[in-house]
Amino acid sequence: MVLSTAPDVLLAKRIAHVLVEEALVACAQVGGAMTSMYLWQGHLEGCEEIPLSFKTTAAALPALHRRLCELHPYEIPEFLVLGAAAGSVAYLDWVARSVAVPPASSPA
Repeated sequence: MVLSTAPDVLLAKRIAHVLVEEALVACAQVGGAMTSMYLWQGHLEGCEEIPLSFKTTAAALPALHRRLCELHPYEIPEFLVLGAAAGSVAYLDWVARSVAVPPASSPA
């Protein structure tokens, strides 16, 4: 599972739609607004963000990270990977079948 956030619900839904459509994730969940507090470049920031969670495979993580960064306006978008210690075999199989791992890009 990958956790991220978006600055507004419209962008969160767009990111979720694109990542599912491109088969980088089996499922994308868009949560309700929350307030994030953090230090950025030495200043305390507080803003409303939309939480995102993505169900994917370990093999798809590099491509998912690349694509999320392309779609996201933040200089450093949140990208936290949480491993599954256990889970329903049927669900994990569905995730694996739903995610298409793009071929590794060749060096230029």
